[in-house]
Amino acid sequence: MTIRPVERRNAPDWERMREALWPSAPGEHASEIEAYFEGNSRDPLLALMGFNDAGHAVGFAELSIRSYAEGCRSDRVAYLEGWFVEELARRKGVGSALVKASEAWAREQGCTEFASDTELDNSTSAEAHKSLGFEEVERVICFRKTL
Repeated sequence: MTIRPVERRNAPDWERMREALWPSAPGEHASEIEAYFEGNSRDPLLALMGFNDAGHAVGFAELSIRSYAEGCRSDRVAYLEGWFVEELARRKGVGSALVKASEAWAREQGCTEFASDTELDNSTSAEAHKSLGFEEVERVICFRKTL
């Protein structure tokens, strides 16, 4: 298994996996990915991709640095904005390797805390986070109102 920053040639795989994680309107992920490669994206700051032994892309992690994250004390928190591993590659160490590489990046950025989130009903993600040392610090329900 190999973990490395995503490269432009990996854009189709990244888009496919982003769509699996965050279904969206056609082309939305492609435009965000293009903005990332052009340097016109604030989020993510870094995208990592995991490859199996055959060289196929099987997961990704998107990282940022936030000035605030729930339950954190510092004002420079590395944040796991997106984390995905294809179903057939799960429970084989890909997710763990992506998080470890993300933690190394966070330390290189001078961060002392690393945060993430998941939806309240996503127990699979919550358990994966906990198995890698994340601790649950808060539960939130967000609201929206059209004006």
